[in-house]
Amino acid sequence: MNGDEQLRNGRVYGRDHDDPNPGPLPHRTYAELVGGPLDGLLLDIHGWRTKEIDDGVALTTELSRWPGGRALYDPQPGEPRTSGPGVACRFYYSGDAP
Repeated sequence: MNGDEQLRNGRVYGRDHDDPNPGPLPHRTYAELVGGPLDGLLLDIHGWRTKEIDDGVALTTELSRWPGGRALYDPQPGEPRTSGPGVACRFYYSGDAP
């Protein structure tokens, strides 16, 4: 694992890398991002409806194919989800968009 990967693992998407506590909060719900440029990050999905989770996400990142573009992540159909705080599901990388 290189330094960039270590920096990303367990960190919440959108939090600064120099945040004194960039990790998850115990009372929030997260999706783990798997693959692609944001692999290892957690996405805060606390309060999202099932439909919103099913739709997946397009996350802005300088690490995508197009700097300033979006990395696309989607849940796997039929993959189990848990309710409540912690990591509830996984979103898998499906490509990039400008």
